[in-house]
Amino acid sequence: MTGYLDRLAELLREAHGLPPDHVAATVADLVAYLAQAGGADPQDAFGPVDAFARRLAPCGASAADEHLETWRWLADTYADEHLLNRFGDEGWEVERVDPLGRFVSHRDPERPRRWEYRRELISGGGERLDERLVRDGWEPCGSWVVYAWFKREKAVGAGPAPAPPEPPPVPRRPTFPGRRRCCVLMGGALVLVAAVVVAASTGTGFGVGLAVGLPAGALVPPVTAWAVRGRRR
Repeated sequence: MTGYLDRLAELLREAHGLPPDHVAATVADLVAYLAQAGGADPQDAFGPVDAFARRLAPCGASAADEHLETWRWLADTYADEHLLNRFGDEGWEVERVDPLGRFVSHRDPERPRRWEYRRELISGGGERLDERLVRDGWEPCGSWVVYAWFKREKAVGAGPAPAPPEPPPVPRRPTFPGRRRCCVLMGGALVLVAAVVVAASTGTGFGVGLAVGLPAGALVPPVTAWAVRGRRR
């Protein structure tokens, strides 16, 4: 594994001119992905290293691109399309979706361009979908499980669009949970609290056990997620 990833990092830096911090972040993501896959062999998972390096490198990347701003961020399906278009209007172009489901984006702070995005559900006719969208100027920019994302420069769809005069700074937030998901989680928490109160008020052994067991069981998913997230970092 180490030899493959070392060679990949070398190709991304020297052959494709990617900045060292970009290369390091990419390799870290791939290490996490391989670990989640049970220590899969990178040659089997990603194919020949030369071809994989070409796939990972942004189109036309060179050493001159070191001034580009880069940003990786994550949003759920309740909010991603809205946020993609919001950030695309600020000049962020999505290169790909990484193995962790994050949008890998870059922006030229000196000459930002406006982008628009759309999300499509991948089905058996995925190739026909690509062909139909390409005719309208859309190009694929990543996929994750059952979704595919497409981008196009705003000038393609609505005529020349002025560039943002002063792009806002790179956002600090790496994740953007949707409001709907937050409401679902809050509703579930309220139901859990009500169940605990009712169970405790019965005064029986069963009720006390339920009052203790419900909160303990509810802690398992978030603690597990926290542990997994810590390993990914």
